[in-house]
Amino acid sequence: MRDFSWNYFTNSGDVDAYLLYKAATMNMNEEPEAIDESDLEEEAT
Repeated sequence: MRDFSWNYFTNSGDVDAYLLYKAATMNMNEEPEAIDESDLEEEAT
C-alpha cells in the first residue's frame, strides 16, 4: 500500500495519496507491543 500511494502521489500530486503514504510509513515504523507474561498465563488457564 505504501509503494502504491507513493507512486500515485508522484504521478498525480494528490495530497491525499501523500497522507496515505505517510500514514502507511508511520504504521510500519511502530514497534509491536511487548507481550506481558501474565497475559500468556491468563490465556493458558
